[in-house]
Amino acid sequence: MAYSFTEKKRIRKSFGKHPSVLDVPYLLATQIDSFRGFLQADTKPGERESYGLHAAFSSVFPIESYSGNAVLEYVEYRLGEPVFDVRECQLRGATYAAPLRVLVKLVIYDKDAPASSKKVKEVKEQEIYMGELPLMTDNGTFVINGTERVIVSQLHRSPGVFFDHDKGKTHSSGKLLFSARVIPYRGSWLDFEFDPKDCVFARIDRRRKIPATILLRALGYETEQILDMFFTTDTFHLGKDDIELDLVPERLRGETAIFDIKSGRKVIVETGRRVTARHIKQLEKDGINKLSVPRELMIGKVIAHNVVDTDTGEIIANANDEITEELVEALMAAGVKEIKTLFTNDLDHGPFISDTLRIDPTTTQLEAQIEIYRMMRPGEPPTKDAAQNLFANLFFSADRYDLSAVGRMKFNRRLGREESEGEGILSNEDIVDVLKTLVDIANGNGVVDDIDHLGNRRIRCVGEMAENQFRVGLVRVERAVKERLALAESEGLMPQEMINAKPVSAAIKEFFGSSQLSQFMDQNNPLSEVTHKRRVSALGPGGLTRERAGFEVRDVHPTHYGRVCPIETPEGPNIGLINSLAVYSRTNKYGFLETPYRRVDDGKVTDEIDYLSAIEEGRFVIAQASAQTDKNGMLTEELVSSRHQNEFTLSSPDQVEYMDVSPKQIVSVAASMIPFLEHDDANRALMGSNMQRQAVPTLRAEKPLCGTGMERTVAVDSGVTVVAKRGGKVDSVDAARIVVRVNDDETVAGESGVDIYNLTKYTRSNQNTCINQRPLVKSGDVIGRGDVLADGPSTDMGELALGQNLRVAFMPWNGYNFEDSILISENVVDEDRFTTIHINELTCMARDTKLGSEEITADIPNVGESSLAKLDESGIVYIGAEVREGDILVGKVTPKGEAQLTPEEKLLRAIFGEKASDVKDTSLRVGSGVVGTVIDVQVFTRDGVEKDARAQQIEETELDRVRKDLHDQQRIMEED
Repeated sequence: MAYSFTEKKRIRKSFGKHPSVLDVPYLLATQIDSFRGFLQADTKPGERESYGLHAAFSSVFPIESYSGNAVLEYVEYRLGEPVFDVRECQLRGATYAAPLRVLVKLVIYDKDAPASSKKVKEVKEQEIYMGELPLMTDNGTFVINGTERVIVSQLHRSPGVFFDHDKGKTHSSGKLLFSARVIPYRGSWLDFEFDPKDCVFARIDRRRKIPATILLRALGYETEQILDMFFTTDTFHLGKDDIELDLVPERLRGETAIFDIKSGRKVIVETGRRVTARHIKQLEKDGINKLSVPRELMIGKVIAHNVVDTDTGEIIANANDEITEELVEALMAAGVKEIKTLFTNDLDHGPFISDTLRIDPTTTQLEAQIEIYRMMRPGEPPTKDAAQNLFANLFFSADRYDLSAVGRMKFNRRLGREESEGEGILSNEDIVDVLKTLVDIANGNGVVDDIDHLGNRRIRCVGEMAENQFRVGLVRVERAVKERLALAESEGLMPQEMINAKPVSAAIKEFFGSSQLSQFMDQNNPLSEVTHKRRVSALGPGGLTRERAGFEVRDVHPTHYGRVCPIETPEGPNIGLINSLAVYSRTNKYGFLETPYRRVDDGKVTDEIDYLSAIEEGRFVIAQASAQTDKNGMLTEELVSSRHQNEFTLSSPDQVEYMDVSPKQIVSVAASMIPFLEHDDANRALMGSNMQRQAVPTLRAEKPLCGTGMERTVAVDSGVTVVAKRGGKVDSVDAARIVVRVNDDETVAGESGVDIYNLTKYTRSNQNTCINQRPLVKSGDVIGRGDVLADGPSTDMGELALGQNLRVAFMPWNGYNFEDSILISENVVDEDRFTTIHINELTCMARDTKLGSEEITADIPNVGESSLAKLDESGIVYIGAEVREGDILVGKVTPKGEAQLTPEEKLLRAIFGEKASDVKDTSLRVGSGVVGTVIDVQVFTRDGVEKDARAQQIEETELDRVRKDLHDQQRIMEED
């Protein structure tokens, strides 16, 4: 960041040994960029990318009628302007949102025209209102029903294919049972798993298991094709007297010879000896590719292809049949010259698929599909069409199944394919390749995945979650529209009459209002705000649950380095499930976390910076930020402490390819605020980083004498301070506003050359603490863009200041500080060092009841004059009044039911006008234990209801404020 010479700030001496190479990025970028991408409001409709709202509309539209003669197409959308600004929404208890309007096109085709050449009969275009879409404020929050909320990012399992084993827990023998799981972004999960008998089974959506070959049959593969895909074959030539084998010497490795293996006359392997690598070399050297074998070698082998009698055409032996003595006789008798058998051994070519085919009850594609239908819908009678449709919809329909770009990339990369893009649905080859890889792993070639690796977990941000909810709403609308499109053909409806936007706005409202990840913002102090927006949760819809999450998921993983903080996580049931982003980390286009590294060329550290994801990082050797370098940037140590493939090692300088950017790269914002963090005990550091968020703003913020350099960044990025939008000169300052005359070179033609900053004064935060801004500049000061003009809560001259600088002694004092008691001096109390202001908001509503309207008035029955002393004529307390418990704040009376009066009472009432008895006192009073001063009063009136004197007076004050702003703008522009 460029140093500002104009800003009011303290000069700080840095004792850091390593110069800063990369500025700390904007701390709320993850949230703000994600939502900006979702809206794409500033992008022209034609140039919008397939992401966010645009992607949701494109995936659901065009909607076609059942007959195919009417189609509703999506053209573009636009966002209107919000009715109220953020401040007004908070006061009124409204949602800060903008109206969403979508331009759709209804195309009706001529139904009499032939199907091959559709003729367009008419086209209608219309803009449709799709409800209100909540907008993000500049600080990354949403105002929903008047309260600020934060949408927390979610860490979930990336779509793709994962291979795993049961760690030997399923079977008593401790045998490892391998499994594969294909996880789509939306759609049915597909699992393959081994059982203890080495057969492969498939599960769809965790239903009951079926032999995996049923799935292959349902895809249209025959037994022979299945065997060809998974096995290599040995060929035996049957002669009259002997049997010859086409020999591949490598396949004999590890086998025990049951006959002498000869090369010419020379015996290479004697009967009963094990074939070793030396024997194989000898056989290859002698060029032996045919071998006479005894009949016993064939017995027990499995036939690869159906054996057909060439004369009669009858099948003598089926594929996957085991060869017996009788079968060899029959084959020789039928004059079969050649037979192919499956090559299997106990070492690295298991007979898994062959065994599975034996327990497979189906023989045709239709039988297999019916079997799958029975598994998915038990109890329903299967028909041919139903079975085929269900199977086609499971993995091969874009409406029901989507791997997403991330899923396809991870899928292809895991199966060792070159291309990273492809279809969102599965193909036959995909399913076969997953099975092949699983069989390879079971054969001992290949490794299982680590589910907790950050290359297998990705971040879902606000934009993506909002898009998913929006799509859910649109799919509900789609069903209704399809039915109405039939009417559109006959009755000529307009698009407006077909689309009911209620389901869309309901889905969005539910997401922002009551989703588990839409949380009431933690607004204790600026740090707690920033931390809340940078939080990453593994809980929530589609995530884990506290009870089911084991130890591994919660533990710190080597890939967390520089991406997720190993320190900051809650103590208690959520430990390790809720984390915080590291200072420099960001998400890439696929949603995986990346962290920056400096490039190192031949032992020389450069200032070039690359962001690496957890998947890429493992390939490189990465040195720590504290590695010693000389003045030319060359690494000086003979062995540098570094990381490679998630392990800490020592490497020579020429092997090092990257280097950390900063020592604080591995921790979160809160942990990086702790000075000398490296000398802290890990448990106490965890508590410290969590407890800083609970500090309540004190009456006077006091700068920390010793900081870490992150204080400014947090104070500015949190949005509690006022930052200059443009440079210029301060024209006037008072406690509540700053007027700046902007530099000529920073004003664009048509823009005003005046910036007016209205400060927030004594406002209630979500946690009932006080938000108050104080100007730092004075009239005549020169300021630059980005300078801090006013302090907010818990900030002192633009730096975060959570506490007070007190002298602390660790000593016993007559037992008064036993265990966790502390003593404070009287000065601390007298000087109000730890005094905090809390603001309570009390509301009183006057409604219309069945017996008449409630009335706000100072004329309250049975209340003495002294109690009404603090109310004005309208019956509302005046600002500045000091109140205590039981005092009336707003006088209100409610009509109560008329009791039947006797004639005498009626007479008396007629004479004396006694009216007090038909209303009861329902005034708003101060709650118990509350003492304080009234600092603000707001009166809201419904349209069409006459405003009382107090409401008009408040409105007039507000108008004066706006007039004053306008007057200052005009004055400065005239002077210029």
